[in-house]
Amino acid sequence: MKILVLGAGVVGTCSAWYLQAAGHEVTVVDRQPAAGMETSFANGGQISVSHAEPWANPHVLPRLLKWLGRRDAPLLWHWRADPQQWLWGLRFLRECLPGRVQANVAAILALALDSRRRLQILREELALDYDQLQRGILHVYTDRGELAAAMSAARLMARHGLEREMLDAAACVAIEPALAGAADILVGGDYTASDESGDAHRFTQALAERARQAGVIFQYGVEVERIASAGGQVAAVVVNGEGGPRLLTADAYVLALGSYSPLLLRPLGIGLPVYPAKGYSATLTLADDSHAPSVSITDDERKLVFSRLGNRLRVAGTAEFNGYDLSADPVRCQALIDRTRQLFPKLAVEGEPAFWCGLRPATPSNVPLIGRSRLSNLWLNTGHGTLGWTMACGSGAALADLVGGRRPVPEFPFLRG
Repeated sequence: MKILVLGAGVVGTCSAWYLQAAGHEVTVVDRQPAAGMETSFANGGQISVSHAEPWANPHVLPRLLKWLGRRDAPLLWHWRADPQQWLWGLRFLRECLPGRVQANVAAILALALDSRRRLQILREELALDYDQLQRGILHVYTDRGELAAAMSAARLMARHGLEREMLDAAACVAIEPALAGAADILVGGDYTASDESGDAHRFTQALAERARQAGVIFQYGVEVERIASAGGQVAAVVVNGEGGPRLLTADAYVLALGSYSPLLLRPLGIGLPVYPAKGYSATLTLADDSHAPSVSITDDERKLVFSRLGNRLRVAGTAEFNGYDLSADPVRCQALIDRTRQLFPKLAVEGEPAFWCGLRPATPSNVPLIGRSRLSNLWLNTGHGTLGWTMACGSGAALADLVGGRRPVPEFPFLRG
């Protein structure tokens, strides 16, 4: 078929790769000048299957009360006169029920495990280089209550095929010596040796180039303005770029525009439970004598991750619910640096941090929306929240299977239209 993919982030690019590998004629459009320039640009850099526990869980409710009114809170909710935000928030509370959490963890793990395996195959076959490290992910804790909650999550994940090895503080430092300066505040951690890290932006651009060489057409600088429907299917997509507005047509369409996906479907009467969760990152250039981590670190208490990307350290995380606002709050930016200095007091950097914000497409459950929409030739691949980089390859491969009428391998609640 002739397929038009809307969005050249890591999810859209992976979708295009697997669709062309299945024999389809694929075109990708994106408003940016290159692939991976928005949410995929400066994220946390983790392939973190071990982060499968969704934000919506029973433990988050007391934390939300503790975080109220704090500009530097890991999860910051700005109340807006926005019915979509309120509806999303109510659904989020429903997903905190224990039974829902267990089902969501199982679904996320199934897709994430498959996705990590596919990423490893792609990396080998295509000789992709994106500052990748296969040194695992270490979760660290400075609060005993948080550590106890992690033990519960680890037991649940073990039942679904992922081992998170529980550690004391000394073992954490042994795995990552750069934590030695924070040994007195650590109370323990857990380690997933099979997880990885790498630069999602570099990966996306490298895969886009390989896809282009394989025949995928990328049209950049093209704004998707409207989806036109007729007779229960997409008739055309209205885009605007150099030369003005025009219509693009195909046999099938894939919507992979992250947080902006619901805005295109709302005029068609289709509601998606996706809301933008703004994440922050700081990229630090490391000095030659820097005591920087080489194992990717997750700080669950502050909802931050630390990933080594060559001579850079990426510090990223938190979630701010403030609509489509992309302005950076200096208080939240400084919180990234303060926690970095607390955990890595001997870190030596060159120059100033490069701060960045991106909008993660969050569903209340953290389970992405993959499959056919109510329009028969429109397919969705969106809603990956904080795990878009982790689940991108699996999502793209699963979507290609669904479009081709095949049943994807992972057990996952794919959309049925």
